[in-house]
Amino acid sequence: MLAGMTQIETAPPPVAHAVPAVELRGLTKSFGPVRAVRGIDLTIRPGEIVAFLGPNGAGKTTTIDMALGLSRPDSGTARVYGMEPQDAVRRGLVSAVMQTGGLLKDLTVAETLRLTASLFSDTRPVAEVLSRAGISDVADRRVVKCSGGQQQRLRFAMALLPDPELLVLDEPTTGMDVTGRRDFWSAIRQDAEAGRTVLFATHYLEEADAYADRVVLVSQGQVVADGTASQVKALVSGRTVRATVPEAGEALVARLRALPGVEDVELRGDSVLVAGSDSDAVARYLLTDTAARDLEITSRGLEDAFITLTSEGTQK
Repeated sequence: MLAGMTQIETAPPPVAHAVPAVELRGLTKSFGPVRAVRGIDLTIRPGEIVAFLGPNGAGKTTTIDMALGLSRPDSGTARVYGMEPQDAVRRGLVSAVMQTGGLLKDLTVAETLRLTASLFSDTRPVAEVLSRAGISDVADRRVVKCSGGQQQRLRFAMALLPDPELLVLDEPTTGMDVTGRRDFWSAIRQDAEAGRTVLFATHYLEEADAYADRVVLVSQGQVVADGTASQVKALVSGRTVRATVPEAGEALVARLRALPGVEDVELRGDSVLVAGSDSDAVARYLLTDTAARDLEITSRGLEDAFITLTSEGTQK
């Protein structure tokens, strides 16, 4: 049971920076009776890749909108590189890649980028951002003919045009295949190593686990955990035992639930998954009292931590 935020001490970056890329202090925002954000504090250092995660309605989008200057907090402050978010955006320091919208379907990919570039006083070359986003081969294709993944890569290329210091990504790999997602995150990692800061929201928890320097979990408008993926996962104790049990049924589930330390039991065909604090007792029972085979014991993953730390009842 958590009481408010679980803050994890993280190691400082190799190079100290005087001004945070993003600094949110005491942000609150309500929409009528709904308290969407309830006092969020968050500091992001330049060059970090930060995953901003939470269930639907947790306050992620509202917080990101305030960090981008798209809405004003009821109280608290938002600063981007030490200035008001709107000022940072006007200076070309910030770009955002949203999940939908922002594309003119009848233009080609290259025409879309040239049109976008005309809105800025100084941009990277169109050919360069096409290559960075991995869509040079569809430069002459009309947007309406592009796949969902290609359109999302186009949004990424548009965001790269002003060569921003901060990239804000909302579900950036939606519609991409496995190879496209891997290539996208490889490009993001190279950008971060060059000093670009990345804040992203995603429902693909494996992406946050694999690519984020930090994971920030929000629930009910508050930060409930903040640290590396390993540190966040370590907040959830216990392990999961998985085994194949021929003809497993509800009777087996009932017996497993009665074992000490068992928190949850799930049947998936002939496979049984048991989560709890005493994996040895579960393994011993399965191997000696059932026909179980192919038994595996694993530590809790980021999904387990996400569910546990953001579920109702973990807040004040």
